Amino acid sequence: MSTRILLVDDDTELCELLRAFLEPEGFEVEACHDGLSGLEAALSGRHALVILDVMLPGLQGFEVLRRIRASSRIPVLMLTARGDDVDRIVGLEMGADDYLPKPFNPREMVARIRAIQRRVAPSGPDLPAARRLEVGDVVLDPATRQVTQAGSKVSLTAVEFSLLEILLRQAGQVVSRDDLYRQVLGREASPLDRSIDVHVSNLRKKLGPGPADEERIQAVRGVGYIYTSLGTSHADDAADAAPGYSGPAGPAALGHSGPAGPAAPEYPGPAGSAGRECPTTRPK
Repeated sequence: MSTRILLVDDDTELCELLRAFLEPEGFEVEACHDGLSGLEAALSGRHALVILDVMLPGLQGFEVLRRIRASSRIPVLMLTARGDDVDRIVGLEMGADDYLPKPFNPREMVARIRAIQRRVAPSGPDLPAARRLEVGDVVLDPATRQVTQAGSKVSLTAVEFSLLEILLRQAGQVVSRDDLYRQVLGREASPLDRSIDVHVSNLRKKLGPGPADEERIQAVRGVGYIYTSLGTSHADDAADAAPGYSGPAGPAALGHSGPAGPAAPEYPGPAGSAGRECPTTRPK
C-alpha cells in the first residue's frame, strides 16, 4: 500500500519532477500550489506526511504550519532556501519535524521521508511493543505514543517524541549529539545543523521545569544532552537506532536557490544551547 504525501509548493515544475521520482519509490503524491488549499488538504486526514515550502502565495508556509500544529500532529517536512538558517530554525521551533534546503537531491528527500516514517511507525505484529517509561513525573508510552507530565497530556511531534524517548531511556547519562542525529533524524550531524538543539528547546518548553524547578534536559558543552530530572525511573527495551542514509548521489539536485522572500522573525541565537551546563563539564 502506497503512502500518501501532500506536497505544497508553488513551483509546478518541481512538483511534477518530485512526483515522477517519488511514485516509483512507493509514494502517492498530491500537490497544492498555494497556502490556503495546502492547509485545507493537510487537515483533511488523507495524508501521512506534508512537504511544505516556506514561500507560498495566499498564505505563507510558516502560517500554514502554525495552523496545522494548532490541531494536528501530522509530520511536516519544510523546504527552505539554502543558507537561510533563520527560516530553518523558525520552522523547527514552530513544530516542523525536519527541513530540507533547496536545491536538494531527490534521494535525500526520500531518505528524510523514510526517517520520518520510521519515527511514527507502530511496532510490527511480530515485534514486541516497547514498555512505557516513567522518569520522575514524566510517563512515555511507546505503544500509544502518549506522553504525560504530572498526569497532564503533553502534545509532541513525532521527532520530539522520539527524542524524548531516547533521553528517557538513558536518563542520567549523557547522549551525544551525533547519536541523537543518527537515532532521531536518521542522518549524520553537520557542524552548522542546529535541528536537535531546536527540538530540545521545544521539549523543554513543553515539559516545563522538573519537580525541584530544575532544568530537565541539560546541555553538556561539546558533547550532547542529559535528562537529569530522575525521580523513580523504569526503562525497558532499548530503542532501535534509525540508520543514517549513505546511498549514492543519484540524480541532480531539484529546487531552486532564488530569493528567499519576506524575512522571517528575527532569531536571537541557537535554540537549545542556553540550557544549564552539566556541572561535570565546567572548566577547572
